Amino acid sequence: MKRVVVRQAGGWEKLEIEQAPDPTPGEGEVVVRTEAVGVNYADVIVRMGLYESAKKYVGWPITPGFEFAGTIASVGADVNGVHDVKVGARVFGVTRFGGYATHVVVPRDQVLPMPKGMTASEAAAFPAVHLTAWYALFELAGVKPGMRVLVHSAAGGVGGALLQLSRVAKCTAIGVVGSTAKVEVARALGAHAVIDKSRDDLWRLARRHAPEGYDAVFDANGVETLRASYEHLAAPGRLVVYGFATMLPRGRGRPSWGKLAVDWLRTPRFDPLRMTNDNRSVMGFNLSYLFERKHELLPALERLVGWAEDGAIAPPRVTELPLDQVASAHRLIESGTTTGKLVLLTR
Repeated sequence: MKRVVVRQAGGWEKLEIEQAPDPTPGEGEVVVRTEAVGVNYADVIVRMGLYESAKKYVGWPITPGFEFAGTIASVGADVNGVHDVKVGARVFGVTRFGGYATHVVVPRDQVLPMPKGMTASEAAAFPAVHLTAWYALFELAGVKPGMRVLVHSAAGGVGGALLQLSRVAKCTAIGVVGSTAKVEVARALGAHAVIDKSRDDLWRLARRHAPEGYDAVFDANGVETLRASYEHLAAPGRLVVYGFATMLPRGRGRPSWGKLAVDWLRTPRFDPLRMTNDNRSVMGFNLSYLFERKHELLPALERLVGWAEDGAIAPPRVTELPLDQVASAHRLIESGTTTGKLVLLTR
C-alpha cells in the first residue's frame, strides 16, 4: 500500500509518501482499497501539530485523513458473509485518522454502501462535513422550522453542508463568504441571502437580515468573529463553534507562534453569568472526539445518505488531485480560495 505520513509537525514538506505492507483486518474490521479520500482543513492542523485529538489517539508519525471511498479488499473472519461488506463491495466510510492511503482498515460499522448516484470522489467528500454540520445543527443548535441562522464560511465544505441541511430543516439561512466569487456558490447551496465580507459591512448586513438576532450562528473563524457572532444572537440563541481558522496562517504552511499567542489572548471568554442573563449559549465540539458515539453518528450518516439519494441535499463540489500531490492540496485548502471539497485520488 501507499500512504501519506507526517513524522513531525511542520509545513507542506512534512507530507511524505511511503510504501507499507497492506493492512490485515482484525476482528470486526474491514480493509478498503480506496479510490478517493477527502481532504479537510483539520488535516492541515494535524500536520502542523496543533490538533489535540491527533496527539491523544495517534501521536507521531501520523497519516491524516478522516474519510474515504473504495472497494472492500478483505474482511475479518467474523464479518464474512454479510452481504454489504463482501469483498468487492463498493463502500465509503470514516476513520479517525489514517485516511490518506490506498488501503484503510476500519471497524465494519464505519463503512456504508456507496450512495446511489455519487462518484467515489463525491462519496469520499461527503461524511466529514455533513456529520459536522448535522451535529452542529440538530444536536447542539436544535434547529426547528422557521429559525433564522447565520453560517460563516458558507461556500466551504462544512458551510455548504450547513446551508443545505438548514434548508432541509426549513430554516432561513444567511451565508457569509470571503470573496465575491463565492457568493453564487453559497446561494446555490441554499442561502436565502449572502453577505460578501470582502466588500460588505458584515455585521450591518447581518443585523439587517435578522433585526431580532439569530437563533443560531455557526462559526469556525475563531477570534475574528466570535465576539460579534455572540452579540448578534437572539434571546434565546446559540453560538456553535467548530474551528478557529483565522488563528492559523494563510498560504504559509506553518503556524506563526506569535500570532497564535496574540489571538489566544484576544479570544473572548464567555461569562456564564452574562450568558444566563442574555439567555444565550456558546457550544463547541470536535467530531474526532465523537467516534465512540456510533449510536448517534451512524444513524445520522444513514439519514444524510438518504437525503442525498432523495435529492434533498447534494454532495460537495469536488476538486480532484492525485495522492502524490497532497502538498498541493494542503496549499490550496490553506489559501482560503477553494469552494466545496478537495479529494485525493488513490488509483
